[in-house]
Amino acid sequence: MPERIRQKWRPPLALVIGGTLAVVLCLPLLGVGYFRLAGNILGWGETAWLIAWMAIVATVILGFLLWRLVLRPVYALTAHANAVKEGRRDAPLPPHFGTPEITDLARAVQEMAATLQDRETGLRAYTDHVTHELKSPLTSLIGAAELLDGADKADRAQLISTIRTSAQTMQGQLEALRQLAVAREPLGIGPSRLSEVVPGVRADLTIEVNGDPALPMDARALEVVLGHLAQNAAAHGADRLVISAAEGGVLVSDNGPGIAPGNRDRIFDPFFTTRRGAGGTGMGLAIARTMLQAAGGKISLIASDTGAVFKIDF
Repeated sequence: MPERIRQKWRPPLALVIGGTLAVVLCLPLLGVGYFRLAGNILGWGETAWLIAWMAIVATVILGFLLWRLVLRPVYALTAHANAVKEGRRDAPLPPHFGTPEITDLARAVQEMAATLQDRETGLRAYTDHVTHELKSPLTSLIGAAELLDGADKADRAQLISTIRTSAQTMQGQLEALRQLAVAREPLGIGPSRLSEVVPGVRADLTIEVNGDPALPMDARALEVVLGHLAQNAAAHGADRLVISAAEGGVLVSDNGPGIAPGNRDRIFDPFFTTRRGAGGTGMGLAIARTMLQAAGGKISLIASDTGAVFKIDF
């Protein structure tokens, strides 16, 4: 989780630049005006030294302000971008920056870097998974194809069934990848209400809604998220799902057997499933989390004595 940038008051960049230009413009005029007024008191040399020292002091002050408010944050942001390019997740980043504009830029760069790193991690995880998961059906498919020519009628039917099953398994893995890629694309920002979304959720269980908060997420995307949670609950034996309004989001709980302690840290990992033998792909919760992240939200598993409870925050 990247360190968040603290919001600290600093003068806007426009004020820094405008103030610098104003001082540069006004300082000689002030010096000339003072020279005219004090011409009978100070000589030419004394007045020249006075103006020179005023210029030096003003230059030092302005130089320090420009370094503190502009140059140093730009250097730090450049170092952060280079560290991210090198693949480091501990890229250095100051807690605050010189001006609101640069602070907004730094926050955008930080969020972009986190998004790209998450996508890289997901792609690497999927590549490792595909290498492992597709090896078995691909081996079965190749072996069945090689034996198909010399097989009798009974064996041929069995080999064709093996080929069909292996092909369906591979197709399911590729479809899961497509769904995950689609889930990463942000949709609208909403708002949407549970009363509008829940009627479109299709799952083999009863859904109860408590409260109707306005959520900052597109209705279609929220329907998909709740649909995955409902289908996942039904697949694990639940027959009732309760969606309740909570501070900052909603709670989604079911009356199923719950999640084993050993699996709680892995349930959001792509392709992790305890129902592979029943056709589970392990992508439902991963897709739900990805779609929420694309909308600026998050989902977490809440400890519960009965069933599974998820908290969706925005």
